[in-house]
Amino acid sequence: MRIAVCPGSFDPITNGHVDVVRRALTMFDEVVVAVATNAAKAPLLSAALRVELAAAAVRGLTGARVALVPGLLADFLRQVGASAVVKGIRGASDVDAEVPMALMNRHLSGVDTVFVVGDQSLAHIASSMVKDVARHGGRIDDLVPPAVSQAVREALARQAR
Repeated sequence: MRIAVCPGSFDPITNGHVDVVRRALTMFDEVVVAVATNAAKAPLLSAALRVELAAAAVRGLTGARVALVPGLLADFLRQVGASAVVKGIRGASDVDAEVPMALMNRHLSGVDTVFVVGDQSLAHIASSMVKDVARHGGRIDDLVPPAVSQAVREALARQAR
């Protein structure tokens, strides 16, 4: 069985993320959506909520499951028996950011990263932009899976208090 791990902070998960998982499932038997913590980012959504929302987003995709990464991705890759990491790429800046991580993960775990070029119709969607649009009252329903929009709005309202 070929298992791929699709890691990210997923703060929040977007339609672009779901598209990458869907296409990764054509190449791998199982795709683990690995919700990780990025020490360089202050998340809007709790880790538990990010896991819950990601699970709801991929529920209809046979072979996809969601798990929380408790530490280093390299350790998680060994734990789940992954044969690859899958990352979506929207443009050159994503490549610049992802290649060093791919090299470090291969150094630490021996597992290579497969880059999936994002669907052009979704290339403008980034979690940070989704939060920014929502923060300013814009509509995000067409950028994220159904449960995510409400969760983001509620988190922003709590943050504003």
